[in-house]
This record gives sequence, structure tokens and C-alpha cells, in this order.
Amino acid sequence: MRVILADVEEEALAKAVKNLQANGAKALAVRTDVSRAADLEALAQRTLEAYGAAHLLFNNAGVFMVGTVWESTVRDWEWILGVNLWGVIHGVRTFVPIMLGQDEPCHIVNTASIGGFLSGAGTAAYGVTKHAVVSLSEKLYEELAERDAKIGVSVLSPNYVDTQIFYAERNRPGSLENDASQKIVDHRDREREATFRQNSPSGTPPSQIADTVFEAILNDKFYIFPHAQSLAAVKTRFDNILAQRNPTMTPRNPPSAARATSTPVQERQGHAT
Repeated sequence: MRVILADVEEEALAKAVKNLQANGAKALAVRTDVSRAADLEALAQRTLEAYGAAHLLFNNAGVFMVGTVWESTVRDWEWILGVNLWGVIHGVRTFVPIMLGQDEPCHIVNTASIGGFLSGAGTAAYGVTKHAVVSLSEKLYEELAERDAKIGVSVLSPNYVDTQIFYAERNRPGSLENDASQKIVDHRDREREATFRQNSPSGTPPSQIADTVFEAILNDKFYIFPHAQSLAAVKTRFDNILAQRNPTMTPRNPPSAARATSTPVQERQGHAT
């Protein structure tokens, strides 16, 4: 495969590309802020210049934060919506026209989360973005099918993966940092986030998730749930909806590894084509 990796964190990006090249792969790096449409357009241009086409698109950039609906600041919402949702929107809007023009078999994988199918207190903004990615992916699948396009679509919804997403604040733009008047709320949120990090179970290796994803691509599978045990919590939620019952409360902090069924997933920082 010929790979272009895109990430906002240049040092990690360069390391990933170097590792791929050392194993004989053709790989390039493009520093990209997926919240910016212009960056995705530049990424697409670089892809076409380097390889002439794009057949696989992985909208996989993601950040995480904790906080209630009302305590999360406008800047909090703008940051997480910009990466987790607008990043996917920009990726789809940029690459789908290219893929349609190629008229060759292609596939798009949008990373959501098991949190995109569940409700739960304490991670409001994150959950909103992941529910939106699921809905966007379902609509994209239907719209491409209506056109008999040669483009498959999958939505990836894992539970815990061994990444650095709980430390996503390291890449938060200065323009979206909370100001001094919001530090009290920020302090409470950081305490909650520290609790998440401390109580998080060991995550699945990203390479194992990748194997599951490529198997799904080969089988044209739309819903990808690498952690099947999480589906019990999803069923409970939809049973409540069908029965018109109030939501079942889910744990505010991550459960132990043995019972990790209803908390938000970690996904890689990055966006590859």
C-alpha cells in the first residue's frame, strides 16, 4: 500500500512514517489540522500529486474531554466539534468527489465510538460528536448506494484502544484554551479527566483494531464493533427507546477492564488516506 498519514502532531507523525518506511512501505507525512477545510484540501492535493488517486480514507482524528453539557465552555465545544465532527465532514466533502471521479472501488472508514450508541454523564461533548459521526456515516452509506457508487462505507465503534487520547489537551490550539475566568470549571473538568485516566482499563492494541477494520473493508461491512461485549449496553439503550423508558444510568467513570461495556472509546490521533 501507498500511505499518506496526516496528523496535527508533527513529531509523532514523522515517527510513524519513519517506522512504515523502515518496513518497506511507501509512506508520506502531511501535517494536517482536520478542523480546517483548507488543510484537508491540501492533503488531498498532496495525495494526488504523490500517488495519483485515493482509494481508502480513514477519518480517524479524535480528541477527548470531560464535562457536563452546561459546564463545558464554548471553546470546549468548538475544539471537540472541530476535530471529532468537522474533521470527518471535511474528510468526506474533500475525498468523496475525488473517489466518485475515479470510478474505482474505494472505501471510507469513519471512526466513531461505542459512545456513539450510548448515553452517559460526564462526557457530553464527546458523546455528541460520536453520535453525529454514526449518523453522518449512515447517511453517507445510503446516499452513495443511491448513486450506485463504487465507494463502501464503514463506521468504526470500538471501546478502549491503547492510545493517548486522554492526553489530547497537549494539542489543543491556544485560541481555544479557556481564559482565566473559566479556570474553576476547567479545574473540575481536569479532575474528572484525571479520574478517567487513572481508572481506565488497558486498551486493545491499535494493530488489532486495524486487522478488524481491514477485514470489515474486505467484507463490505458497515458497522464495526471490535469489542462485542459492548453491544449489551447498546441493546439496553435501544430497548429503552423502543419501550419508551427513561435512559438507564451509565457509570460516570470507566469501569474495570473486565466490565468495560459502556464508556467512551479512545481513538488514535491522526487521519490517514
